[in-house]
Amino acid sequence: MPILQLGSQGQEVMEIQRQLKSLGLYQGPIDGDYGGGTYASVKAFQQRQGMEANGKIGPEAWKALTRTEMPTPSIWAEPLDYKCLALTGTIETGKGAPDCFGAVSGDFDGQGVSYGVCQWNFGQDTLQPLLRKMFERHPDLSRAVFQENLAVLQEALQKPHGEQMDFVRRTLLNAAGQVIQPWKGMFLSLGRTREFQDIEKEAAAGIYQAGLELCRTLGLWSERAAALLFDIKVQNGSIKAKTLELILAEFKTLPAQLTPDEAEVAKMRIVANRRAEDSNPRWVEDVRTRKLAIAEGSGTVHGLLLDMEQQFGLKLVKPG
Repeated sequence: MPILQLGSQGQEVMEIQRQLKSLGLYQGPIDGDYGGGTYASVKAFQQRQGMEANGKIGPEAWKALTRTEMPTPSIWAEPLDYKCLALTGTIETGKGAPDCFGAVSGDFDGQGVSYGVCQWNFGQDTLQPLLRKMFERHPDLSRAVFQENLAVLQEALQKPHGEQMDFVRRTLLNAAGQVIQPWKGMFLSLGRTREFQDIEKEAAAGIYQAGLELCRTLGLWSERAAALLFDIKVQNGSIKAKTLELILAEFKTLPAQLTPDEAEVAKMRIVANRRAEDSNPRWVEDVRTRKLAIAEGSGTVHGLLLDMEQQFGLKLVKPG
């Protein structure tokens, strides 16, 4: 059954916040982010109702608060590639789906503007093709999102790369290199459209397929393994041949009496640890924490409490 808790994000959380605000129990923004304020307000509601005050919203608490049956999270019905992008995008941007598809960051790394679940950017000319594709396929929707700024952006995309970077830094960013309004809000709105989400999926398709191929090489079969290997491809590039040999050798040491599910999780833990240990020493523990959260089904990454099944519909089952 679905559960909303610390770290959850999305439309369902917004509904919880609206209901709690109407009862005078929540004073924060209706932002779809299940943070400390929402958690405390949920506990206050549960105490008022004589329920177990655990700060989580399951079917019983949802019905008591909204007087409706708790809906199945919409992401559970999405295809596996979308779920994988949503997970990695959430970790990369700190925003849950769909906002991770429209998360935009400024010139912190010299790339001008970075955008979306894989943080495509102007500096490496990886974002421009996605924008051009959107403008060509969906001109009316693009105009609705960017209004009079669409022509400005389209004109900039026709210029040489150096002039594009000048445009980004002069028009989209402030002196501190942060994306300014109205551009920040417009890019967020763009990423919320299914049309641009599909373009991001297309752009990430090669990475996703490479992750699936790594799953086959390693004999991993679950949705969660697909998410793990996709995340490795995005964050770390791949797994070196020598590291693959070590992983496969360690697989052979696992107890034969493990159930298929237990063996799958054990193998994913090995992959997570070995790939982390092959990272830059500065980032080993960051990579390990991130990969183990996926392998084990839950964990805290960059301050975000993540649950693979509840938040992303990523289960320990074979893809349908």
